[in-house]
Amino acid sequence: MAVDQSIPNFGSDAGAIEQSIDKQTRPTTMSLKKDESQLASHRARRHFEQAAVTWVLRAAAVISILTTIGIVAVLVSQSIGFFQEEVCVLNEGEPIKPCEPGVNGTLTHVGVWDFLTGTKWAPLFKPYREVGQSFGVIPLLTGTFLVAAVAGIVSLGLGIGAAIFLSEYAPESVRRVIKPILEVLAGIPTVVYGYFALLTVGPALRFLIGDDNLGTFSALSAGLVMGIMIMPMVTTLSEDAMISVPRSLRDAAYALGATRFEVATKVVVPAALSGIVSSFILAVSRAVGETMIVYLAAGGRPNLTFNPLEAVQAMTAFIVNVALGDTPHGEIEYYTIFVVGLLLFLVTLVMNILGRWVVQRFRQKYE
Repeated sequence: MAVDQSIPNFGSDAGAIEQSIDKQTRPTTMSLKKDESQLASHRARRHFEQAAVTWVLRAAAVISILTTIGIVAVLVSQSIGFFQEEVCVLNEGEPIKPCEPGVNGTLTHVGVWDFLTGTKWAPLFKPYREVGQSFGVIPLLTGTFLVAAVAGIVSLGLGIGAAIFLSEYAPESVRRVIKPILEVLAGIPTVVYGYFALLTVGPALRFLIGDDNLGTFSALSAGLVMGIMIMPMVTTLSEDAMISVPRSLRDAAYALGATRFEVATKVVVPAALSGIVSSFILAVSRAVGETMIVYLAAGGRPNLTFNPLEAVQAMTAFIVNVALGDTPHGEIEYYTIFVVGLLLFLVTLVMNILGRWVVQRFRQKYE
């Protein structure tokens, strides 16, 4: 019986089919392996980048913490030297002349209580007491807070008004013009503000008030210019807090018949109160630590007064005044720089803690 030659030979064709399939799937397999390799390389690179960024941020945080610790350590160590330094006190009834221990005076230390509660500050005059040296820091504190109070009143009034205008009244085109101008005010060097207060604001105030009531230096002129300097900080932060107030609160007030001014003052401002208060405290803290304006315009007289028309001396101005002089290293006059600096640090720290407490206490969250 003859076999039909037209029947295909499946044995030989199966091998050819397998080879054909293998040739078709081999590029796909190689492509998948290549993609997996690239994906693994991409993941490794991203992991390395994230780890590098994390370590850089940790290093920045550690550097800032170590810097703060170093500053505090220097201030505390030098301030301890202030209270450990011996000074010669004239015996009662002795005339003002060089003090000699055992002859016309005795050795003693300046007490912490005398430093914090004394009402006369004259550390550069010798001898100690008996109308000589005095280490009561109250005049410096009152001068600092007097200038900061004037600056706070000015910055709060102008800053909140500008923030309400920018967030509630000004169109977007006007806002884009005014905000850069405020940023320029914040970037002007403080020494320029100091000479502006001394040469422009001071004479203008004397013209309005009278030379008999206002001298060349005064806490008023320094505070007014300082208030203008810190106003952009109050305005920017307060405006951000007002803009974050939900639009639904404004719409609800308008639906009840409130005017735009009533919405701004009775709805938006109370809702953004925590941000406004924190911006004000931050600005006042900046004013407490300001140097050049009070050094040039407030005067260098440690005067215990609450009258802004008189000349005063702030803590920062005293530090600059002594640091620029010929104060011998290692004497009590030298240590006054650090003890006043430590007190200034503590004051600003308390104000910052107060600001954080106010934010946490009056903060309102909206969904």
